[in-house]
Amino acid sequence: MATLKGKNVILAVCGGIAVYKVCDLVRKLTAMDAAVFCVMTENAKKFVSPLTFQTLSNNKVYHDMFDTSSWDIEHVSLAQKADIVVVVPATANTIAKLAHGFADNLVCATVLATKAKVLVCPAMNTNMFEHQATQKNIMMLKDYGYKFVEPKTGKLACGIIGNGNLASVETIAETIIEEIA
Repeated sequence: MATLKGKNVILAVCGGIAVYKVCDLVRKLTAMDAAVFCVMTENAKKFVSPLTFQTLSNNKVYHDMFDTSSWDIEHVSLAQKADIVVVVPATANTIAKLAHGFADNLVCATVLATKAKVLVCPAMNTNMFEHQATQKNIMMLKDYGYKFVEPKTGKLACGIIGNGNLASVETIAETIIEEIA
């Protein structure tokens, strides 16, 4: 098994139904000895609680842009310690915000503040993924140097079969290894 010992992986968790799959990704990365830190959008917290990610990662989970429990500027300190930031599941909303430089939540602020590699793993309805606005935003992020793990085709939460399923946890983990090991 590959090792990520000494590597800091920041998981920027967005609010889509595929959030539950990120739990398995955290387990897989910690089994490879990575230090995993989760940053969540408010919408992500509606699908999986921060406590779940805290328990799986053995690290604090970040979700409050204005947390005053520490003097640390969290989005900057997370961005600086990252070997890679993985946006997963990347929603159309977060992709659009990142493409246009919005920093109105802790996930976007952390991604914008990092000099580390950024890996984006989209997951959404087929029509949303294939919409020209989303595709244009994806091209902008690729132009910034962000890497992508493309979604796969399968049955979506809305019941249709189409492209938009989050790539497998194994594929995402393998890509992380390729990028930083």
